[in-house]
Amino acid sequence: MKDNGFIEKLVAINRITKVVKGGRRFGFAALVVVGDKKGSIGIGKGKSKQVPDAIKKATEMAKKSMIKIPLKDGRTLHHDIYSKNGSGKVLMRSAPTGTGIIAGGAVRAVCEALGIQDVVAKSLGSANPHNVLKALISGLKSQSSPKYLSALRGKTISEIIRKRETK
Repeated sequence: MKDNGFIEKLVAINRITKVVKGGRRFGFAALVVVGDKKGSIGIGKGKSKQVPDAIKKATEMAKKSMIKIPLKDGRTLHHDIYSKNGSGKVLMRSAPTGTGIIAGGAVRAVCEALGIQDVVAKSLGSANPHNVLKALISGLKSQSSPKYLSALRGKTISEIIRKRETK
């Protein structure tokens, strides 16, 4: 779904049951990823008695929690990422042009919304989309671009890239 420049991806929907005196009451929890395909991403969770309301709440939460991620050439990662949250672990590797998104489930939704075109990713451990998304976002936040490193160390970008290539 596309809404004023943002791409919304529904990652997961859970049915929650509350047992009361008269029977069961059903509720729904939605997990949504929102991105602009230019390096901004947000994740949100929403709960409601109806599915559309839960999705709407999750989308609003995702738009509020948008963060900017640096991308290499606007299509892939600067370096490999391994990140963990709970028992959800994610390994992401940058890939050459034309590789595409080789990832599944929640990781694929994030990559498509973020604007990553070439990446190889694997979700290890838990398949719980909540933990996988949190691990992925923390890993993407920890990524550092050569531009940022050069400013931090007081060197030129070419010096940092040259050192990375000689290893």
